[in-house]
Amino acid sequence: MKKNGGDPVKPFIRARTLLASLAFSAMLVPIAQAQSTNDLLNDQKTPGDVLVYGMGYNAQRYSPLTKINKSNVKRMVPMWGYSMADNRGAEGFPVVHDGVIYVTTHNSTNAVDALSGKQLWRVEHEYPPETTRVVCCGIVNRGAAIYEGKIIRALLNNQMVALDAKTGKEVWKVSSPEPATIKNGYAMTGAPLVVNGMVITGMAGAEFSARGFLEAYDANTGKHLWRTYTVPAPGEPGSETWPGDTALTGGGSSWVTGSYDPELDLVFWGISNPAPWNPRARKGDNLYTNSIWAIRPKTGERVWYYQTSPNDPFDYDAVQTPVVATIPVQGKPRKVVMQANRNGFLYVLDAKDGKLLAGNKYGKVNWADGIDMTTGRPKFADPYYGAHEGRLVTVWPSLSGVTNWFHMAYSPKTNHLYINTIDIGMTYQAEDPPKLTPGAPSGGGSIKRTAVYNDPKVRGFLKAVDPMTGKSKWEVPYASPNWSSTLVTGSNLVFTGVMTGEFQALDADTGKVLWSFKTPSGILAQPITWERNGKQYVTVLSGLGALYAERLGDPNLVNTLPGVSLWTFGLFDK
Repeated sequence: MKKNGGDPVKPFIRARTLLASLAFSAMLVPIAQAQSTNDLLNDQKTPGDVLVYGMGYNAQRYSPLTKINKSNVKRMVPMWGYSMADNRGAEGFPVVHDGVIYVTTHNSTNAVDALSGKQLWRVEHEYPPETTRVVCCGIVNRGAAIYEGKIIRALLNNQMVALDAKTGKEVWKVSSPEPATIKNGYAMTGAPLVVNGMVITGMAGAEFSARGFLEAYDANTGKHLWRTYTVPAPGEPGSETWPGDTALTGGGSSWVTGSYDPELDLVFWGISNPAPWNPRARKGDNLYTNSIWAIRPKTGERVWYYQTSPNDPFDYDAVQTPVVATIPVQGKPRKVVMQANRNGFLYVLDAKDGKLLAGNKYGKVNWADGIDMTTGRPKFADPYYGAHEGRLVTVWPSLSGVTNWFHMAYSPKTNHLYINTIDIGMTYQAEDPPKLTPGAPSGGGSIKRTAVYNDPKVRGFLKAVDPMTGKSKWEVPYASPNWSSTLVTGSNLVFTGVMTGEFQALDADTGKVLWSFKTPSGILAQPITWERNGKQYVTVLSGLGALYAERLGDPNLVNTLPGVSLWTFGLFDK
């Protein structure tokens, strides 16, 4: 049929030609792959995949999955185990995408079929022998990031590498620019955070007199984009809090991964202790160490900071990943950043401007009596003053903190934080401080410390904590402190690992242990949960190592052997 003299065949031919042209163009122009910026933004809403460290940019470690619940968790069994061929210790966060788990050790990156445990590929990374000299607290890696078909991770010798997710083939590798070298005390152990196509990462090195920083790389090319130092150089704002040139070896590591809020476009990151440990060498607040930072991901500009432990004598790192959530504050919903700090205080800050909303003890603390809600500063007590004067004091908590690097979970259903805590104090005395140079040990010699206990038979607790008060709804004691992160689900289950090897599920409402499975080694890692083909699974690494197990002489760990393995659990079908 003709209309207005047109040829009815030509539009059909033109349409076919256009489709053919589009198809040919698609062969020439790469199609947007999964793990795009939008995929990462929606990570917590798509429980089939686990794409972002912390199970979502807000780092809540919460999953809405409910197929494994209180009534059936007793039927959970191992689906498979996979040897990682490593004895150093496992602290990693597994990434899951499209039925594949990507998991790291200090010297390997592995792709494993999520349902069978079959290895798909493995890449081993080599380091110069001197690398381990500047890794103070465990030769480990905490995980990789995924973005547009690439697995991106940091290496101990301050390199970033991107691997093809399908094959493991290297896509790019770059070195962190000077002065980030082993010689100068730097190392990288944390998992990177990809935000809007930028790979943001931190560094370790405060224990070797390095000057801390955060930096970013282009996720597609590896190009270095920016670096923001955590300790000001002489003449910069904040340098007045450092005597002489002490800031140049001032520490302030950033070795644990941060979180991100897309609405505010702010990345939140924890910054560690100043160097040296001995505070008598660096009188002043030592900005911007022991702080929670909010930065612009595009530029690295610091928007706000909150310092938790000014002029810290006790190695109270503030590196714990800040958790972002909207919670009730004085009866109204408010977007906040929460951090259970190593110093024993639980902080709740306004996410937009860093205003202190709550600061309460959540364990035994005696170095400060509380937090001044007007100034935000600690109300220092005698052990703090005594440490600066060189007196022998007994202080709580110990350098391990009330919690350490491992992560808490937050449930929007219960409005509680699930925190593994440590119940250990120490005697402490700071003698005359040493003179530091970059790369030299910043602790040790001039500090004398000995552990003290409330009860040697109970060295830690898993707690359900109210974020605004620091008070526990329940506490479960453990003979050794749990050095594992927690995970909470929509069915009100809390998953965590035990240093002696048990992987456990607890009732989030009561703390009752509902299920336990003994893995071959101790668990220091980060559990995740995901679903595939309508079934829910839980995955965690087992593998004893790192600071506490290697150096504190815990008698409970004598019969717990090293050896890293990856485990996935699911429900036994009747």
